[in-house]
Amino acid sequence: MYTALYRAYRPEVFDEILGQGHIVKILKNQIATDSVSHAYLFCGTRGTGKTTTARILAKGVNCTSEGERPCGTCANCRAIKEGSFMDVVEIDAASNNGVENIRELRESVKYPPAAGRKKVYIVDEVHMLSTGAFNALLKTLEEPPENVMFILATTEPQKLPATILSRCMRLDFKRVPEELLAKGMQQICVQKGIEVSQGALRLIAAHADGSVRDGLSILDQCISGGQKIVEREDVLEFLGTAGEEVFLELTDKIILQQPSEGILLLDHILADGKDVRQFMKDWLSHYRNLLITKFIKRPEDMLGLSSENVQRLRKQSDSLDLVEINHAIIELSRTMSEAKWSTQPRILLELCIVKMATDLIEPANIPARTAPVRKQKIPVQELAAVSEAEPLREEKRESSLGKAPGKGSEKKAPAPEKSYDYDSLWHAVFEEAETSRGSFNLIRSGTKLTEITDETFTITASNTALKEYAENNRQVLEDLMEKHTGKRRGMNCVLEGEGCMRDTPGAERIAQEAERKFSLNIEIE
Repeated sequence: MYTALYRAYRPEVFDEILGQGHIVKILKNQIATDSVSHAYLFCGTRGTGKTTTARILAKGVNCTSEGERPCGTCANCRAIKEGSFMDVVEIDAASNNGVENIRELRESVKYPPAAGRKKVYIVDEVHMLSTGAFNALLKTLEEPPENVMFILATTEPQKLPATILSRCMRLDFKRVPEELLAKGMQQICVQKGIEVSQGALRLIAAHADGSVRDGLSILDQCISGGQKIVEREDVLEFLGTAGEEVFLELTDKIILQQPSEGILLLDHILADGKDVRQFMKDWLSHYRNLLITKFIKRPEDMLGLSSENVQRLRKQSDSLDLVEINHAIIELSRTMSEAKWSTQPRILLELCIVKMATDLIEPANIPARTAPVRKQKIPVQELAAVSEAEPLREEKRESSLGKAPGKGSEKKAPAPEKSYDYDSLWHAVFEEAETSRGSFNLIRSGTKLTEITDETFTITASNTALKEYAENNRQVLEDLMEKHTGKRRGMNCVLEGEGCMRDTPGAERIAQEAERKFSLNIEIE
């Protein structure tokens, strides 16, 4: 019959225990110096090795080896491993939690060990004992016979009475680090002749949440398909979770304020059979990754992600500020809390997507709408005449303003156009913009200032969505440029690879100039 990995590869000696070095050090020293306690309390989350360590400690006090104990090979060690050693008694307190069960235990304590040095009682899930059972155990636990040892194990030590806690030597088991867990699973895979990628192992370790048993159970599930090579995608399929690229794409929809696109993407993801609640949990982890990436220079080991995924996270993190990440984490956490008690968690998640996408810009920060412009149709010939006449009127006005009193019609020479450091100026504009709306970071990361003339400034966007977003915030950008350059200029926004306005054909260029100067919406006939 097939044996599960967490049972087949259970540690048999202290050196095989993962991630509990502080406990192993204490127990090995006590066995070596013959100073073991009469009662221990092993506390910690599930799957961290409490029961396994209790069995190894039972081996250690009964091992017949002359060297380091337990040896794992002597007759007593083998008998304890097989569960046939009479002097090691394991009790499940969840199913034996009554006063009668403890009274039977008290009666058996009176008898000396039959084969070993000490009689060891391992009481698992001890917090399940009733109040009467705890009271019945008190005296025996405080003053057991010299050759008897109690090892109590629990995941909830706060449920134990203070009278029990004070009579035991408490040892707290920690969650096993992901790196150590992944390394241990890799050794098991080598022994079984199965190739598992590092990405897959890290993903399993991350989902194990510090529990060795949970990690081995997930690994067991992944290799049960019979394949000799397990990749990260296989683990994602077994876990029912989505890959990092899905969360990157969905978060982009939130940043670009596209709730409809986000809901459609969610529908496509859930159609593949992903669990809604698990998806929320993983998306929340993604925002945590964005937060860590924003403040940690090299977060690869901390996040358990490849350098390529970290670069993708960093690029997205640069387009967000702390306020937006905080807002998303709060909204997702609230939705997860509500989804625990809801029969329709998907609806709650869809509502969360809409709220996150529409709350990026506060209403108070949205600039007031400008008055609607007049829409006129102007023949090209008239448009050209207007465009040619406008510079003449400006020149005439400048000439009249440039005359000095009592002098002739000498025209004042125009001041030379100021030169700008485009990168520094664009950076300064967005440093101020961030104080009013954090989502301007998105424009800064995907656009650049490419030209400034006497009347206009041109920015180049890396994609259509960013171009549209910049156009929607035209008034704010023009206000900020006026503040930093001292002159009001109109904004031109072009896609990367497109030419500036001056490169457009004649009629279109004239129409764009007229639209800017006269606030007209012009259609060319």
